[in-house]
Formats: sequence, structure tokens, C-alpha cells
Amino acid sequence: MRDDAVLVNTSRGAVVDEAALVDALRDGRIGGAALDVFEDEPRVHPGLIGLEQVVMAPHLGSATLSTRTAMGMLCVDALEDVLLRGRAPSTAAPAD
Repeated sequence: MRDDAVLVNTSRGAVVDEAALVDALRDGRIGGAALDVFEDEPRVHPGLIGLEQVVMAPHLGSATLSTRTAMGMLCVDALEDVLLRGRAPSTAAPAD
């Protein structure tokens, strides 16, 4: 990554090695980081705290009414598929 790049992680905490990220931030090898998830939630790597080029949120990237409603409806649809139709939900991962 370029030294002015900003890493954004809203997916899964384990995607980012936070110790390596702290080192890269302190050494200026990366410009910044925006994190909504953490490697060892709910613990936050202590090296990230206080760095001016880091923005952290408490894992609330999906906390909107429309998103939470859509998540709930996916659950309802999956329950209907299983309990009323006797089939695997359309969102189920395929069996290997």
C-alpha cells in the first residue's frame, strides 16, 4: 500500500493483523485506518488507541433501520423455507 493509503475494515476483524497495522501506522508506511471491526472483539489493540490517523467505531456499520429490517426479513424468509416449505433457505451456503 502507498504511504498515504487508508485501510478500511468493515468486514471481519481477523482480516487485519492489528499489530502489523499499528507498526505500519507508527512508521508512516500507511496513512490511516478506519475500523468498525476488530481482531479480538471486544478488545481493541492498545496500540490503535490514541493514534490520530485511526478512526474506530464500535461494530455498528449495519446499525440502520433499513439494514436491520432487511436482516430480520432474511431470517423470516429462512424460517419460512425450513418450517413451512421443508427446504433449505435460499441464503444457505451450499454443502460441499
